[in-house]
Amino acid sequence: MKRKIAFLGPKATFTDLAVSAMFSEDEKLPMLTIPECLDAVYEGIAEIAVVPLENALEGSVNITLDYLIHEVGLPIQGEINAPIRQHLMVHPNHAENWKEVEMIFSHSHAIAQCHKFLHKELKGIPCENLTSTAAAAKLVKDSPKRKIAAIANELAAKEYGLTIVKEDIHDYHHNHTRFIVVSKHKVTFQNYAAQEHGVKTTLMIILPDDHAGALHQVLSAFSWRRLNLSKIESRPMKTGLGNYFFIIDIEHELDDVLIPGAIQELEALGCKVSVLGSYRSFLIGNKAIVKK
Repeated sequence: MKRKIAFLGPKATFTDLAVSAMFSEDEKLPMLTIPECLDAVYEGIAEIAVVPLENALEGSVNITLDYLIHEVGLPIQGEINAPIRQHLMVHPNHAENWKEVEMIFSHSHAIAQCHKFLHKELKGIPCENLTSTAAAAKLVKDSPKRKIAAIANELAAKEYGLTIVKEDIHDYHHNHTRFIVVSKHKVTFQNYAAQEHGVKTTLMIILPDDHAGALHQVLSAFSWRRLNLSKIESRPMKTGLGNYFFIIDIEHELDDVLIPGAIQELEALGCKVSVLGSYRSFLIGNKAIVKK
């Protein structure tokens, strides 16, 4: 039975690419915003939501963390790490004279990520921001007479019938985005267009009243147990200035001894600890999976 997967749309975004790689047999439901994706699972409209959590260049997607914690409280069931490959594409009518384009459209982040190429190859050509790279590709498709280009991924080129005239125009080739898979129930990954990349456990920790060495005590609970932390980040509690909670990613599954022991130690120190999820991590290869 096909599951319904809510994702940050429209069709052919990088989130769509990640969903297509890992859930190719399921029904995809594009949503306009990250809260709408999470609400779809919370309200039972979809079984699974896939939303961006972190980008190697831009950092954390704060709306994902905040909405997940403050509004819906859904557990993380998996993560997908996908390369961000940006391509320059035009309508097939203008493929041969693509250097004569008069305007380039894309998401603001994508334009910034391709600054060196644009400055060298298309210097002086104005760029305009749209809501997504997929929206830019659709605009080019719907404007066959205009000499315009889009910066987007290969799925967008396929979806909207565009010609990629320059591949991999991004400045930094190590750029990846981390997407989380959220569901009320344990998720099985049926399409392994990716390699398994380990297991993580994510905790939310609220410190007791502020005092010198409080964070050091928290980190020590993991350190002496040799639990490696891949990320630690603070976010505002939304209860006043100076009130924060911490999100910690541990490169270890939620076992019966080490992590529960660390949690008990933290609670003895007066911390409040919540497990946001213990889940498998997957890595999509550099050549994104796009079904022909």
